[in-house]
Amino acid sequence: MWDKGKDDMPPRDNPTARQVRLGSELRKLRERAQVTARDAGGLLSTATDAARISNIPAGRLGISEERIRRLFTFYQCHDEDLLTALCAVANERRGTHWWDDYRGTLAPGFLDIAELEHHAVALRCLQPVTFPGLLQTEDYARALFGGAIPKVPADEVEVRVEHRMKRRVIFDRPEPPQFEAIVHEAALRMRVGGRKVAREQLDYLLQASEQEWVTLRVIPFTSDDFIEVTQTVMFASGTVPQLDTVHIDTPFGGRLLDAVASIDGYRALFEFAEQTSLSPEESRSFIHHVAREL
Repeated sequence: MWDKGKDDMPPRDNPTARQVRLGSELRKLRERAQVTARDAGGLLSTATDAARISNIPAGRLGISEERIRRLFTFYQCHDEDLLTALCAVANERRGTHWWDDYRGTLAPGFLDIAELEHHAVALRCLQPVTFPGLLQTEDYARALFGGAIPKVPADEVEVRVEHRMKRRVIFDRPEPPQFEAIVHEAALRMRVGGRKVAREQLDYLLQASEQEWVTLRVIPFTSDDFIEVTQTVMFASGTVPQLDTVHIDTPFGGRLLDAVASIDGYRALFEFAEQTSLSPEESRSFIHHVAREL
């Protein structure tokens, strides 16, 4: 029999991104060890539980810490840091965080990004034409959501703005995650919401850059190096490298990437973007200059 608790719960209809990621990492370990789902299911219970093992990578089925430890032994994986990290994910309970209050009100993608930021030990953003959500003012965020196509109802716009502002709570911790934002000059010159809103947004950006956990860099139009990125990218560092995640914001919703090749590619992109951008001190002076021109 499966353990009482998570492993006896009925399948989930809408697993969170973290629950899906836990299953995905366990699948990677199983495939690396060249173990079949049937054999893994046979280890944990009866031979008929291969189907249940197959449901874990999709996040539709929970798994206990004890069973994760047994799988690690079976897969001959000796990475204690990864084991500890995955057990921590398995012990998380849905409905215990502030973003759960928005479940059923906002699309799951909004909850996923709040969850991602909450568990990250460091965050890096590359912004081609807008500012990072964590550094936006209410009026700026309201203008962005209000300009979405198709049109978003006014009441939902307000809920989205409220949710975006609450995401800043990660900076209220005794040890907030390090946050690096690399913003293109195009974003600085976009008059989102009009001149007044845009000016207030630049002022807030400068205030935020003074916090010791925030690093702000600007890529000017005059840069000789071209960076092929047309969508907002966020790189969230996990408690172990295997849990690093990339979030791409598209007009049709966000996408979470965790494939090793994707992670390595975007890590290289951020390193190149940092080399191409102005220093934090030069960036603040540059933003001051743009603000005066508004």
